Amino acid sequence: MTGGVPSLEDLPHLKDKRVLVRADFNVPTQGGVITDDLRIVSALPTIQWLRDHDASVVLCSHFGRPKGQPDPQYSLAPVAARLAELLGIDVPLAPEVVGATAADMEVSLGRGDVMLLENLRFHPGETTNDPGFAVSLAEPVDVYVNDAFGACHRAHASVVGPPRLLPSAAGRLLQREVEVLSGMLNAPKHPFIALLGGSKVSDKLGVIDALLERCDTILVGGAMAFTFLAAQGLEIGDSLVEPDRIDDCRRLLETGRVQIPVDIVIAQEISETAATRIVGAGRIPEGWKGLDIGPESAAIFSDVIAEARMVLWNGPMGVFEMTPFASGTQAVAHAVADCSGFTIIGGGDSAAAVRQFGLADQIDHVSTGGGASLELIEHGDLPGLVALREGMTHS
Repeated sequence: MTGGVPSLEDLPHLKDKRVLVRADFNVPTQGGVITDDLRIVSALPTIQWLRDHDASVVLCSHFGRPKGQPDPQYSLAPVAARLAELLGIDVPLAPEVVGATAADMEVSLGRGDVMLLENLRFHPGETTNDPGFAVSLAEPVDVYVNDAFGACHRAHASVVGPPRLLPSAAGRLLQREVEVLSGMLNAPKHPFIALLGGSKVSDKLGVIDALLERCDTILVGGAMAFTFLAAQGLEIGDSLVEPDRIDDCRRLLETGRVQIPVDIVIAQEISETAATRIVGAGRIPEGWKGLDIGPESAAIFSDVIAEARMVLWNGPMGVFEMTPFASGTQAVAHAVADCSGFTIIGGGDSAAAVRQFGLADQIDHVSTGGGASLELIEHGDLPGLVALREGMTHS
């Protein structure tokens, strides 16, 4: 057992057993073509380990947001095709999530065979955590493995149902996520620096409170910084602000351990051709909005990061997808990559940013679950992890 959840080694004898693997194949696509296969590649170690132990593998995942019924634009067909390429074997896609056809395909699998069930969210029972749907998923298989860290914060049927019914364990990806994030929370190395960005401070208030119990300094950028600036009575122009969170930001600033930008890149529009200016953080004129941290802020943040023994980064410093507003995020991404301490990217847009800048291989841990990593930090546990621990008695 690792990180408080059972691992693959804790499973019973797997020869000729059918293993249901909950993966996270919710990959970005454009026109039906996968644009980033990181989540598929990340599942390969678990799939291959099970195949090496003479099991057959039934993969399942959600993809997009279909409304509890089949929708061709959310079919997992592109994922099945990419898995077949990566594994070098046929990976048939069941035409349904549960039912006679899917069950027949599962039962007919041989040692080392791999198949994929159609999108879990084509069935209304997935998101409503219907016990009957969980039973239907579990019936044709012998063992359950959760390798979908990015879905562990949701009490959905495929995440919390099977551990009550089958011998269950965490896959390699989930195990690593739990080890790293639990280690960061329970035994952080100091100085421990958190770098937080993104659009809404309301999404991160609980996370900031949890981190303040462990961090030495929290660096705040992105649009959420403007509510902190407003809390100081500074001029933020037309920048994004959450007026109902100003008192919370004032309280956090009073800790003396939250640092906010000193300069800002501003523009009148969000576009690739926008004319930009750099101004002091509290001097944004009407009609202008802050869209990135300025170079002085980026330098200050980078210096703090350079001294850290542990860094957690979640959320970009600006609208990094557009060239005029990418410099702040790029500067801190390089600072995190160059840091000699243990570095963790908390998924989401920050993970996309380090990949965009070609720095992902210089980060110690890039989480595959933005929402899940934030919930684990805030609450110390996740429904999917609880289910695995409570289901250990079946193993």
